[in-house]
Amino acid sequence: MERVSDGSYHTTYKIGDLTVTSLRDGYVDMPVRRLRQPGDKPFGDDLPSQVPLFEGALRLSVNAFAVHDGEDITLIDTGSSNAWHPTMGFLPQALSEAKIAVDRIRTVAFTHTHLDHIQGLILPNGGDGFPQLCRLLVPRAELDMFRQEARLKRFHSRAEPFDPGQRLGVSIETIATPGHEVGHTCFRVTSRGETLLIWGDIVHVPSLQFDRPEVAWEFDADQEQARASRLRIMALAADNAWCVAGAHLDSPGVGRIFRTETGFRFEPV
Repeated sequence: MERVSDGSYHTTYKIGDLTVTSLRDGYVDMPVRRLRQPGDKPFGDDLPSQVPLFEGALRLSVNAFAVHDGEDITLIDTGSSNAWHPTMGFLPQALSEAKIAVDRIRTVAFTHTHLDHIQGLILPNGGDGFPQLCRLLVPRAELDMFRQEARLKRFHSRAEPFDPGQRLGVSIETIATPGHEVGHTCFRVTSRGETLLIWGDIVHVPSLQFDRPEVAWEFDADQEQARASRLRIMALAADNAWCVAGAHLDSPGVGRIFRTETGFRFEPV
């Protein structure tokens, strides 16, 4: 996997015959108590020293990813637009910087339906983020949840469910990783023997959860299931030498995983 361009809001890589672009929607600062030890115990003064804090808060990058196969562009997640914190919503600027015309994005697929992944369908001015959208793909287990989002009402009838193991195209296959949310999904992108796993919210705080994958997140729908999915996917990526791309890994959020004596280690590409 080779980095071919970057900027303030984007980084583009070649993977086989594909182009994958990390798009920086921004960041969100969250309280330390969102991190949960086994038994749903929040961290306090026992937070490990390697975890950086910004005015006492955890800073999470928010990333989306565009996969271009030479003809079609599939966008995985869309950021939050103006639906949450003002430090997010920069996906349009990222696409412009990466020279990806929004009219060329005809397929959007979600890792899950939390607002920082889906609200970018609509621009802050109320317009469509992707005016030529043909396929809007939502994990089947979360289709009803998506259709409860009032701000996205005009997209409710356009959403199509996808299932674990389904191929979205020649190069993209879905992998079920429930826990953070009931339908949370990773996308395995392959070309010419290279693999990139776009894994959504498997990790929220990379400075801690690679070394200690048992640490969960308060917003995990099922913390035990999220831990199990995290361990399984980290092992899968490490043992097969796959690259990974994470929604909340430090921007651009792309790298490789290696096993350590006690857990795992992440190295950015």
